Amino acid sequence: MTARGQLRFERAGEGTALAAAYAESPLRLLTPRRSGEAACALTSTLGGGLLDGDRIALDIEVGERALALVSSQGPTRVFRGACASETRARVAASGALMLLPDPYACFRGARFAQSTHVELEPGASLLFWDVLSAGRDRWDFASCRTALSVRRGGRALIDEAWLLDQAHGAVQARLGRFGALATLLAAGPRFAGLRCEPRPVGREIEAVSPLGADAFVLRVAAPTTEEALAAVRLRVEPLRSLLGDYPWRRDASVAA
Repeated sequence: MTARGQLRFERAGEGTALAAAYAESPLRLLTPRRSGEAACALTSTLGGGLLDGDRIALDIEVGERALALVSSQGPTRVFRGACASETRARVAASGALMLLPDPYACFRGARFAQSTHVELEPGASLLFWDVLSAGRDRWDFASCRTALSVRRGGRALIDEAWLLDQAHGAVQARLGRFGALATLLAAGPRFAGLRCEPRPVGREIEAVSPLGADAFVLRVAAPTTEEALAAVRLRVEPLRSLLGDYPWRRDASVAA
């Protein structure tokens, strides 16, 4: 059975309000008080992770000129068995969505499928990241598939999917020293000031690709989850006034 959730953000005076929030078990939605300009909602699940048979479907709607931050209460653990998570979002004209979940890790034997689909109306903006950790079992899941689709004005800005599957060869052997993979995507006028030029790196590997005049995607492979997060956090540092104390103060470890 699929557990469904809904979030709707609307402009309210000089700020943004969470106009609607609905969740079915095991999905939970939290609305903490926080600093920063955006209205915020956090996702969570009963039991501290996804269990065999869990399917989560979250719909997000951001109204005109609204500014929304959607994250998670903490790292997501995908336990043994088959699980799935789907997020669909629509951002109205001049609205902005920051979809920044904590890292996730798949345990031994897990089969996980995750997809994110975002529709941007003209003038809308999106900031998104996705961080997959090797976790305690060090890439020993059965399979993990992630898909990302962003459309703007009815045209595809990005439409991709990647699959890590033990049937194609041992994942740990293929990824070697890397313990985390991250993707950061920024699009639209609200985030046009973020830089997409390559930068000197330490132990991680980075690749940046422009997506038109006001969008880019950053890929990171790092030895640890903390290093992968540091790479994407560095890119969004100019947005502290929007993000407040998130995500810099959060504990991102998903190894345990």
